Amino acid sequence: MSTIEEVRGKQVTIRFEPGKCIHARNCVLTRPDVFVPNVEGDWIYPDRARPEEVAALAHNCPSGAIQYERHDGAPQEAPPIVNTAQIRESGPIAIHAPMTITDGATHLRATICRCGASRHKPYCDGSHHDAPFTASGEPATADSQPLPTRDGPITINPLKNGPLLVSGNLEITTGTGRTINRVTSTALCRCGHSANKPYCDGSHVKAGFTS
Repeated sequence: MSTIEEVRGKQVTIRFEPGKCIHARNCVLTRPDVFVPNVEGDWIYPDRARPEEVAALAHNCPSGAIQYERHDGAPQEAPPIVNTAQIRESGPIAIHAPMTITDGATHLRATICRCGASRHKPYCDGSHHDAPFTASGEPATADSQPLPTRDGPITINPLKNGPLLVSGNLEITTGTGRTINRVTSTALCRCGHSANKPYCDGSHVKAGFTS
């Protein structure tokens, strides 16, 4: 994992982890005064926005590269009411849930590689842009029943040379927000070769996927 850049403001601290960033650019497009693009040296300025605005910027970062700590006594980031895994068009799976990945890391937001080319597995590092990877962000809807509980912790276990095993309450959605499945356990493809994306169909064996 890359070094975290931390900038402390009067009311809020912003932490940025470049190794997680997928360059969604929500931060620099929404508040270019707080996250100043294309400059050398200092580029993060927490005091140019109210703490709640900084929090909103972080919550809009799908990868969790932006995190914050408020100093004004207000609540910190809370787990979502509904755990979701959003399938991004020809890109990663953006998971929003209180998750533990079996390398020991815990997150509320993370983008998980599904092209197989990331050098920072299981996380996306943007390699899908250069890899010959295409995959719909609008896969077909599966029959599923509403989950009795829609939140709570989930565990993600990246199998060696295999898929992501996910345990816990999770709603899988398309890039446009349509729910396509509700699961408490599933195996998600991360080799990029499954014919049943976003799910694993065993293609990693034939493809010789290594991780």
